[in-house]
Amino acid sequence: MSRLTSRAAAPQCARPDFHPFLLSLGGLLCALGCAVAVWPGAARAAASAASPAASAASAVRAAMTVTVAAPQRQSLAGRISANGNVAAWQEMSASAEVGGLRVRELLAQVGDSVKAGQVLAVLDDESVAADVRLARAAVAEGEAQAREASANAQRARQLEGGGFYSAQQIGQLLTAEQAARARVEMAQAQLAQQELRARNTRVRAPDAGVVTARAVTLGAVAQPGVEMFRLLRQGRLEWRAEVTAAELPRVRVGQAAQVHTADNRSLSGRVRQIAPTVDPQTRNALVYVDLPGAGAALRPGQFARGELLLESSDALTVPSAALVLREGFHHAFVLKGADRVESRRVQLGRRQGERVEVLQGLKGDEQVVVAGAGFLNDGDKVKVVR
Repeated sequence: MSRLTSRAAAPQCARPDFHPFLLSLGGLLCALGCAVAVWPGAARAAASAASPAASAASAVRAAMTVTVAAPQRQSLAGRISANGNVAAWQEMSASAEVGGLRVRELLAQVGDSVKAGQVLAVLDDESVAADVRLARAAVAEGEAQAREASANAQRARQLEGGGFYSAQQIGQLLTAEQAARARVEMAQAQLAQQELRARNTRVRAPDAGVVTARAVTLGAVAQPGVEMFRLLRQGRLEWRAEVTAAELPRVRVGQAAQVHTADNRSLSGRVRQIAPTVDPQTRNALVYVDLPGAGAALRPGQFARGELLLESSDALTVPSAALVLREGFHHAFVLKGADRVESRRVQLGRRQGERVEVLQGLKGDEQVVVAGAGFLNDGDKVKVVR
């Protein structure tokens, strides 16, 4: 009986449907099925767990900590910023007044400070000195002839009624006297002319100033009216500030100005003159600012920046940190209620230190965000730290 049982069981164990590999594959498929069945619930559980964290993070971002401040009224000195070049107040030209004479001496160099009438150059005056001596001799000859003619005329007057001279002779003697006097005056005028030429062999400074250029060399032949020296008159400089046409009506003659040098020094000046025209290309006008005593710090042709100082006036100001530049316009965030902000576009005016004037967009009783304004958007929720 047991042999029959064993014989019947043996073929059942040898069936290929129960191969170990197939059993492993079935187990794997079963595990995958269980995982697929469990996944939706696990995903929902994970989402439920992450949702509070995301909400908390969103709440933290929305409730940004900021500080606020109220706009303040204060007196501000108006300023018009401008750029421009430094130039000579006036320039002078020194040249020879006589021609054909060689330069014998040069007594001034570029950069020298000279006084009015100081000799800058000396021309060779030998020929002029000879002409002066000749003119003096002519004067002496004319004076002698005049004395003789005067004596003859005087004698004719005394003997006019005695019959010694005819009326024609008397007339000739009187005429000769007048002619002799005229020749003396002409000789004296020629002498004065030659003496003037002799004085003009010294080229002199027309006024006090600083020599800025020299266009003559030793031994050159001077020509009348040709520039030999150029001078900065009285050493005075001016700042030619370029001001826009919109700001020009606020500028007045006599206003104070501050000019800043390249080494961060500030020089004081006064508006001397305002140009009567506006450049049609740049729409700017020139404002001439006197800079007394600026010769040691500035040079003609140098670029400089500065401000024209206007009169002080009352202004509504906010800290500069409360202003945000977006899309080319300035904005401020105004606190609405207890924890919301509203973006306001503002128009700015003058600046003084860390305060900026607000011309439009804010009221004096509103609160503006100072710290943290650059990270806000319109309608954001904030936490105000007093």
